[in-house]
Amino acid sequence: MVKSVALKVNDLDNVATIFADVQVGQEVEIRDKKGDIYTIKALSDIPYGHKIATKPIQKSEKIYKYGEEIGVATSSIHLGGYVHVHNLDSARARGDLK
Repeated sequence: MVKSVALKVNDLDNVATIFADVQVGQEVEIRDKKGDIYTIKALSDIPYGHKIATKPIQKSEKIYKYGEEIGVATSSIHLGGYVHVHNLDSARARGDLK
C-alpha cells in the first residue's frame, strides 16, 4: 500500500490534513513546517482534505489545526484516528459558546 501525505502546519496542531484519500491501515507520512517527517497508521478510511489525529486526543480536549482551536473532542480519539464531525464539536461561529 502506498503512503499518503498529511500536513501539520503548527506545533500546537494535534491533527494533520490529508492530501489524498486514505484507507484503513494505510501509512500516512506526517510532514511539518520544520521539515520533520514521521509515519502513523490510519485507523479508518479518511477522505482527501480531512483530518487525522497526530497524537491521542482525550474527550473534551481542544483540537488544533493551523495553530487555531477548531473545537473539542466529543470522544477520545486514538493516534491515527479520523477527526471530523462525528467526534469533534466545532467552537467556530457558535453564539451559544462564549
